[in-house]
Amino acid sequence: MTQLAGKHALVTGGGTGVGAAIARRLAAAGAKITLAGRRREPLEATAAEIPGAAMVQADVTDEAAVREMFEAARAAQGPVDILVANAGAAESVALKNTSLDQWERMLSVNLTGSFLCAREALADMLESDQGRVVFVSSTAGLKGYPYVAAYCAAKHGVVGLTRAMASELAKTGITVNAVCPGFTETPLLADSIAKIVEKTGRSEEDARKSLAASNPQGRFVQPEEVAESVVWLCASGSGSVTGQAISISGGEVT
Repeated sequence: MTQLAGKHALVTGGGTGVGAAIARRLAAAGAKITLAGRRREPLEATAAEIPGAAMVQADVTDEAAVREMFEAARAAQGPVDILVANAGAAESVALKNTSLDQWERMLSVNLTGSFLCAREALADMLESDQGRVVFVSSTAGLKGYPYVAAYCAAKHGVVGLTRAMASELAKTGITVNAVCPGFTETPLLADSIAKIVEKTGRSEEDARKSLAASNPQGRFVQPEEVAESVVWLCASGSGSVTGQAISISGGEVT
């Protein structure tokens, strides 16, 4: 498939999970890939699977680091045509026990990091009057979940950022959308299940079933399903789709 041939896609959090699946799928569609993330080893492993992929080790919460990340990506692959802002993290704690540090950490990586990357990507996209920005939000950006108030607030913020940017850029050739997966089979989910087991003493099987039950299909979303939606949003035929927060959740959020 070559519908994205010649396009340069920068994927943050691209070393594992949903980010890695998105990067592989964009590459299969013909895009040039730059993988970005904080940990070098996962980036190297995923880059080895994608011919010609570049990689940049960076922290998306650091303004100067984001600027340097884009400079390195441009030097390696040219101007950025597609940004997939996927880097994120989740911490679970009751609101009454949430510290200001935890609150700010969730907003920093999930929301501020998305803003910094999007702002930097616009330098290239506005010059060419074309581009695709896809934020990886969550069903937590569309509804509330207990014990993850800071994460929900941050992901709701990503959806708001999506809608504001799309409105601001509507008369250009740049579209801005968010994909909002439910519980997805990733290392982040594995960590959540391990914490449930540790805190409750329940079996891993029971913990998995309890989380999967939120999906009306009774299963976890697969990273490749999220990747397919992202590729569609990045293709030329989706030019009239902007400002959307697309639920990928088996009907959990409709």
